[in-house]
Amino acid sequence: MNSDLVIKDLRVSVEDKEILKGVNLTVKAGTIHAIMGPNGSGKSTLAYTLMGHPGYTVTGGEVWYRDHNILELEPDERSKLGLFLAFQYPVAIPGVTVANFLRAAINAHRAEEGKDPKETAIPMAQFRKQLREQMAALGIDESFARRYLNEGFSGGEKKRIEILQMAMLEPSMAIMDETDSGLDIDALKIVAQGVNTLYAQHPEMGVLVITHYQRLLNYIKPHFVSVLMDGRIVREGGPELALELEEKGYDFLREEVASA
Repeated sequence: MNSDLVIKDLRVSVEDKEILKGVNLTVKAGTIHAIMGPNGSGKSTLAYTLMGHPGYTVTGGEVWYRDHNILELEPDERSKLGLFLAFQYPVAIPGVTVANFLRAAINAHRAEEGKDPKETAIPMAQFRKQLREQMAALGIDESFARRYLNEGFSGGEKKRIEILQMAMLEPSMAIMDETDSGLDIDALKIVAQGVNTLYAQHPEMGVLVITHYQRLLNYIKPHFVSVLMDGRIVREGGPELALELEEKGYDFLREEVASA
């Protein structure tokens, strides 16, 4: 079973406007792959399309993961296959505690067709033990388990709880959409440390980090960097590419693309 995420000539429109114009990209299992690009280049469109957001219309291409063209699967099926999306702006769910949300998500993953959900549900003792261990590993106070999901949380706290969700669900391919958005430098370091801790626990996991700025990549070290501009991948390289973008900005690439 191939655990690389392989995107082939992906084309996506929003309200009849083409946003992705033939994206080709491979995210290898066990690697951290960063996608960088200016605002409006299609980065978030790519993230939401990979997870099956209904607001994005796929007009061409394929996305293969674990021997499935995931574009043919529903969002919950993609999640069960091992894909996870960390949102740029996590939403609050008043009335639902962090613990109850996480247990429901795990049980949804464990559910099997034709079986009573009670048969496949994670035992409460096992869930509590796993939750305590992961919260301790990520430096999250246990009191957060009893709070309503993201209600009254700071930007950094919301992102840390998403890392906790990743830790509990144990995805094989994590997509992180501008995780650094809205974070100050201290919160950024804490969230990056959480990602690094999780990656160290699961070195076989693939991670697709989508970001506008190089600063996140000072703390989450990518193996590969790709640049998305105007709906296409225009440059690929190693970590040095992110440093070049930090130094020169995106204008030099715009000029290269225009003259090509």
